[in-house]
Amino acid sequence: MQQSNTYILVFSLVLTIVIGGLLALTSAGLAPLQKQAIELDTKSQILGAVMDLEPGMNILETYEERISSIVVNVDGEILETDAEGNTLVAENVNIKKQFKVPPENRLLPVFKFHEPNSDQVDAYIFPVFGNGLWDNIWGYIALETDLVTIKGAKFDHAAETPGLGARITEIQVQDRFRGKKIYNDLGELVSVSMLKRENNAEEFLDPHHVDGMSGATMTSKGVNDMLNKYFGYYQAYMDKVSENNDMAFAN
Repeated sequence: MQQSNTYILVFSLVLTIVIGGLLALTSAGLAPLQKQAIELDTKSQILGAVMDLEPGMNILETYEERISSIVVNVDGEILETDAEGNTLVAENVNIKKQFKVPPENRLLPVFKFHEPNSDQVDAYIFPVFGNGLWDNIWGYIALETDLVTIKGAKFDHAAETPGLGARITEIQVQDRFRGKKIYNDLGELVSVSMLKRENNAEEFLDPHHVDGMSGATMTSKGVNDMLNKYFGYYQAYMDKVSENNDMAFAN
């Protein structure tokens, strides 16, 4: 039996409202799980920059035991509150949103890696964010306590090409950064750069350069630009920590 236009419109409207309500309820119900998944992934990446994650490891428990954090600005000053007076928590700072903020106003999280039940810092971990070939890339760089030597790196991406730029997520590529130096012998910040090609001769792989990725020149450039800029943003903080360490050693 053919239905009237009014019936069809009312039926469509009711169906839209019901489906929309179900989707809203589903989204609200899944929100806590999504938040937990993001937290677990983020903390895994932070820890992964400085230690090997064993299968079955309790990531959240390990993180609580071994990571402390602060927020600084580009002048190296520790920030306790934001512009609205809200208490700052490094883990709650959205690096992607901060990427759109001018560097002089940016919130810069710093994560400190400790031995269990110890206040002694074993490494400093800095988040980095930038642009790859197709979309954003990001990661965490761990520095030894000398704040010169890279202890480890963890990179990720939104849409780099599989088998090419997406290889920044591979341990083999990330391990190339270990032991590299971000300062030269003159004390100048020079960062660490990926070379254009892969399987470069050892003579080109000095303390400030790592092997590149075949067919991924633009992603490599993105990594280089990301590291160079963020080491610059954190330089004032690193200088202050180094000065304090030198004073403590002298005393």
